Amino acid sequence: MDKKIIAALLPCAAGFAVFFSLALWVAKGSPGPAHGSGVSNGRKVAYRDDSAAVSDTGADVTGTSDQAVPAWPASDQAFVRVSDYAPDIRVNLKYAGRHNFTGKRIYDFRDAWLRCGTVKKLIKAQEALEAYGMGLMIWDAFRPAEAQEVLWTVCPNPLYVTDPDKGCSDHLRGNAVDVTLVDADGIELLMPTEFDNFTRLADRDYSDIDNAFAVENVKLLEKVMKQSGFKTSPEEWWHFTDSKSYEPAPTFVPAS
Repeated sequence: MDKKIIAALLPCAAGFAVFFSLALWVAKGSPGPAHGSGVSNGRKVAYRDDSAAVSDTGADVTGTSDQAVPAWPASDQAFVRVSDYAPDIRVNLKYAGRHNFTGKRIYDFRDAWLRCGTVKKLIKAQEALEAYGMGLMIWDAFRPAEAQEVLWTVCPNPLYVTDPDKGCSDHLRGNAVDVTLVDADGIELLMPTEFDNFTRLADRDYSDIDNAFAVENVKLLEKVMKQSGFKTSPEEWWHFTDSKSYEPAPTFVPAS
């Protein structure tokens, strides 16, 4: 090809590259796009764009229902590792890595820990979702007091983060969990927003969500969790608290 023609085309190619990169950045920041769709047990679902991405936490626990489940503790107040009793529930703790709104690793353990009584309710929700060919993925569970301090420093907004000086986060009690939906292969399903999206798109008024798949999925998650004994958060679609409260556990240290 003539060198003059090539020189004339280069600015066009560069401009297209910039436009394409900008379009991708905008798409990733929006709650609506999906890279594909399918039918899960008669219910149509859509997958998130980045659902196949590997988390930097190394904490994705792909359990197997064939593993032996230990005996339950005598008290529902006892802390247990979720994967020991509910191996089919996926775990990808966002604060165990840097893929969260702080850009920092907030705690150094990689397993989800909750009160025994809370895990029993979570298993009930998991079993209900399996009828739809779906399941749960945990993004956050027990959260130490020092982790709460870090989150408040970065986001001092009581709508989304509990002020450590004015109250106790239910995550510190071990009876709160942040979850999303996955399909039978563990791929995250489309929801209204990403985790820790501090905008009104993340609240439970879904009238501003224009993707029907996302609305169907989040409503199913909310319905199942409520029926299993959890309360919702008005500001965060992913956050659920056990209807039974427990005392804060500032001295509990999860096994790494």
